[in-house]
Amino acid sequence: MITAASFPTPDLALRSCDPSELRRVRDFGLEQAAAAEAARLLLAGGLTPSLLRSVHADLVTWRHELALKAPGRIGQGLALDASRFITSLVDGGCNYDRIGYIGRLSHGATWDPATRTYRGGVETPAFRLMLRYGQAVHDRFSLEGNPGDVLINLVTLPDGRVVAGNRLVRRTAASHISSALVARLASRGRDVSQIETGGDPCYAVSADDSSRAAMFSAALDLLANAPSLASWQAARYLLYQSPQTKKGSDAVTRVFLVAIGTVLLGRPPVLDQDVDLRCAVLGQRAATALPGDPRN
Repeated sequence: MITAASFPTPDLALRSCDPSELRRVRDFGLEQAAAAEAARLLLAGGLTPSLLRSVHADLVTWRHELALKAPGRIGQGLALDASRFITSLVDGGCNYDRIGYIGRLSHGATWDPATRTYRGGVETPAFRLMLRYGQAVHDRFSLEGNPGDVLINLVTLPDGRVVAGNRLVRRTAASHISSALVARLASRGRDVSQIETGGDPCYAVSADDSSRAAMFSAALDLLANAPSLASWQAARYLLYQSPQTKKGSDAVTRVFLVAIGTVLLGRPPVLDQDVDLRCAVLGQRAATALPGDPRN
């Protein structure tokens, strides 16, 4: 039986000091556990790529339905738009996830127009986590001996092919992304007057459509045809490198992985709370086997 123990609350979701908001965030693990158990029952008869694809699509629908019922987003930022949970990246374009200083993740931070950031407030686990991963982005550039602004995560597929995964972007190139994102949001009629563009951010930018399709298909084939802990770990990295929708991919991927892991391993795995960021930032070698994984 899959329980909320498999879904530790991500630090990134802990962006408030309001007890009721924190309770709501932590209770999401119960929703994930219920969805994972339902998916496990569908998968218990055997894993095939087509069944895995169908279950994944069902989970996208599940996440969208939860977004439709949600009272709003946690903390500050743009208003929740449930349609983004079923908008594909093919239709909506790449995902650009800011990493590093994100002032709005501090509880009670206020807008500073001079720096175009949120300042002050009470630091939250989410704020500290993103600062840590911002440094991890710069460390990754140093480790790769890359003095530039863009680092492409090269991903080796199970058949030996190498595709371009997501990109890590910093400095001037990141500043250009910030400006482009503001323009894109404004074109959709969103209020961009308090969008953080200062603070020297980094970005994780999702892979292009063809690479994402290759990685997603490879993950499903691997899970269906070579069921093992090592295959589950390798597929996890591929799934996180190939998000399917503009919003909600993290929760969908967590539920999908726990359901499949329970079938393959005979017991529910427990996901690292920051599994998404590990897979986005650290690279394939460092983010395939993770600290919280079950042992053979």
